[in-house]
Amino acid sequence: MNAQIKELQPAERFLAMIRGNRLPLMVAPMFLVSGPDLAIAAEKSGVIGSFPAPNARDVPALRQWMVRIRDEIAAGSWALNMIVHRSYERFDQELALVEEFRPPIVATALGSPRRVMDAVHGYGGIVMADVTTPTLARKAVDAGVDVLVLVTHGAGGHTGTCHPFALLHEVRQFWPGPLGLAGAISCGRDIRAAQVLGADFAVMGTRFIATVESLAGEGYRDMLVASGIEDLVASAEISGVMANWLKGSIQKNGEAAPAASKKTEIDFSGNISVAPKAWKDVWSAGHGVGGITRVQSVMEVVDQLQEQYLACLADEASFLKAMTSQGAG
Repeated sequence: MNAQIKELQPAERFLAMIRGNRLPLMVAPMFLVSGPDLAIAAEKSGVIGSFPAPNARDVPALRQWMVRIRDEIAAGSWALNMIVHRSYERFDQELALVEEFRPPIVATALGSPRRVMDAVHGYGGIVMADVTTPTLARKAVDAGVDVLVLVTHGAGGHTGTCHPFALLHEVRQFWPGPLGLAGAISCGRDIRAAQVLGADFAVMGTRFIATVESLAGEGYRDMLVASGIEDLVASAEISGVMANWLKGSIQKNGEAAPAASKKTEIDFSGNISVAPKAWKDVWSAGHGVGGITRVQSVMEVVDQLQEQYLACLADEASFLKAMTSQGAG
């Protein structure tokens, strides 16, 4: 990160980071899927990498991950995702590591970002918050976040219920700052579509589960390749958080498909990285799962996304030229 960017305010610094990358894209922090390999590969491919702190089995393991990322990508484009829910027992220890290692972006989920604000802003970091409704977006803005990510209908392991068009339009009426869009984004044209709607960048998760650098096992990856949108079921019953799940993984565990309306209490106490069912044996995926046709490296995926994105821009330029010519006539 050059000296000029360092002098910018957090929101401006984030936008400069996005514009300096290969694509306006962040690889989503996915529970039990994203680790240091995926985050580092994403950053080296020219997009923002990330991983959730709870993916490390314990705090010493998380420290090792942070050391490795610091050594391999230094102050590059990456984010540490933190659960800020009141039931999460490792929060204080993880926040101490944040203050020590100073990740450039800290993304919060499942609670108020206010809990990390002083620590992250204290060293000049950027605070990002996932939100699913305008009400939650307003609360995050009031807490002082620098970046919002709208998690919309069709996202995977933590999904929303709002249509992306409507949610983005409503939030843009009160939030002029950096804004990301997540949910069913799986190709380069989707990234460009997010920008056309008014987002500054896209957040893509499911497409990167079936990469060689992810923590997903071979069975999970193979099921993603074989699945489409009709192979998903939405439910809050499995984990306490509304998410989309692969029916095949539910059936594999001998369970009936859960009811979408039934909800269990959210509980992040204990060591959730070794949970026997939620996320580990029953696998999540977003509505963009049909875009996965084979297991690839992160670099191969980003190469393909960039090719699609540039083709979309070329089509827009041709269309604009044709429209301008007709108007002149």
